[in-house]
Amino acid sequence: MQKADREFQVFVKPVGSACNLRCSYCYYINNTSASGRPAIMSDKILELCIRQNLEATTGNTTTFSWHGGEPLLAGIGFYRKAIKLQNKCTPERMRVLNGIQTNGTLIDSGWAGFLHDEGFFVGLSIDGPADMHDAFRRTTKDTGSFSLLLKGYEFLKKFNVPVELLCVVSSVNVRFPVEVYSFLKSLGAGFITFLPLVEIDTASPTGVTDASVGAKDFGEFLCRIFDEWKTKDIGIIKVQIIEEALRSAFNQGHTLCIFREKCGGVPVLEHDGSFYSCDHFVNHEHLIGNISDGSIAGFLDSESQSAFGDKKKSTLPNRCIECPVLNMCNGECPKNRFIRTDDPGRPLNYLCEGYKSFFNYCKPFAEAVSKIWKISG
Repeated sequence: MQKADREFQVFVKPVGSACNLRCSYCYYINNTSASGRPAIMSDKILELCIRQNLEATTGNTTTFSWHGGEPLLAGIGFYRKAIKLQNKCTPERMRVLNGIQTNGTLIDSGWAGFLHDEGFFVGLSIDGPADMHDAFRRTTKDTGSFSLLLKGYEFLKKFNVPVELLCVVSSVNVRFPVEVYSFLKSLGAGFITFLPLVEIDTASPTGVTDASVGAKDFGEFLCRIFDEWKTKDIGIIKVQIIEEALRSAFNQGHTLCIFREKCGGVPVLEHDGSFYSCDHFVNHEHLIGNISDGSIAGFLDSESQSAFGDKKKSTLPNRCIECPVLNMCNGECPKNRFIRTDDPGRPLNYLCEGYKSFFNYCKPFAEAVSKIWKISG
């Protein structure tokens, strides 16, 4: 039987949510064993993870995305085993990529050399200059983590490891878009992703915590980033949300899950083999199964996962369906849909105002680029 086409990327959490930092906005609960050490994925689960990920892949490339918590807590030895298993199990036709998301504070020359030698892509969390970064990203001793991060980043640069800078946009740094962008640019960034901080607080008049970014503020932040990029950095720096906006002008599907019509392509595999629908829905309701008793392919194709994915589009409120930039946003991530509307059971995305202003702001540029491309093509 021919395998169904699948476009997916599993977030694999080899130490669960265990982390060496205590970032105040982290939405995971720290997960450690009774000894206080991280509960590391067993060799059995690791091998099942790699074999099943490869078996579920229908294209010629598969990506292993190592996440946490802090995935470096698993140790270099764990990833050496993973690479060995990948080399053993990967069919000749297939290309394997490895990406790892880290806070950077544990990276030394040994880690950087390993990541370079094995061709890893690194997503590095940094929220701007020291004062902005340290506002939320704290150590277990409640000190700032910026200096440790910067040391790790220098090792990555020294060993020429490809890095994407991941910046959480909060109520603190949203007021300084040009400063944040210029700082990330000064680090030699080639790839930048901005991640809006949205924490629900039902007791708050705004419905979110004080640390959360305001929807309007986030839109203005992105517009100023776009101006900087358009003026100085076209073809030099890739900003993920701008890349996504441009894709719609070329009638290309989104690569970022939050802007796709359907969810479910980025599930989570916990250290114990538990498979969840999404990184933001790691709870009992969205537990699909365990790879010890099932398979990644089976879970991806399951009715539960399909229903989870379809719900994103089927619950769009009318104002989204009628929106001129719907194809750029598609209602964004369901986790942020909690603003009541006149449509029962169809809440609006908290960030709607911001995304709408940004996508409308850059839409003329995207359409102009599309016209030029069509003429030259």
